[in-house]
Amino acid sequence: MIQAAQVASKFTLFTHHAKTFPDLVTALRNSMLRTGVFKNEVIAEEQIVSVLNFDIHLVKDFRGVRYIERVTECIPLKNTNEYNFEQRNEKSLEGKFEKFADNATRYFEKETNKELYKHVNIMEYQDGKYVITNKISDHNISEMIINMDDADSLAFRKFIKRNWGMEFNERGDKIS
Repeated sequence: MIQAAQVASKFTLFTHHAKTFPDLVTALRNSMLRTGVFKNEVIAEEQIVSVLNFDIHLVKDFRGVRYIERVTECIPLKNTNEYNFEQRNEKSLEGKFEKFADNATRYFEKETNKELYKHVNIMEYQDGKYVITNKISDHNISEMIINMDDADSLAFRKFIKRNWGMEFNERGDKIS
């Protein structure tokens, strides 16, 4: 399913039984590791979050009524290179070592505390109605716009302007 989502189509739908979004990512990652598709859990998780744009979480209440509890967006975090090369400008060995140690500390922090994604609830069912709780990322807004017909694109762009005060053109470019 993850492979198909990477190359096969503009979108992939599937069902799952995870209670939370992080549980979904963990379950998919562990499945990929168990099948032997991946050996490294970080790489497996990176592949998963690269295709999980949105999770529409359904629940069934005690009366047996199903409803959408929340819509969650997955936003992959880019691994930025925050290293510096200031040790090259240092004159003393102690200064060079200190700058090198700063970079080494950053490296180990990044390797041991990897955050590969953040998840944000876009809409939630609260007190009997649907409430918009957060903005969709600019990247996903753009991707959505360019995959809509003209009427849907216009309506969606009006929705974005009304709810988040942002403007996008018909090509998905952010204007303001």
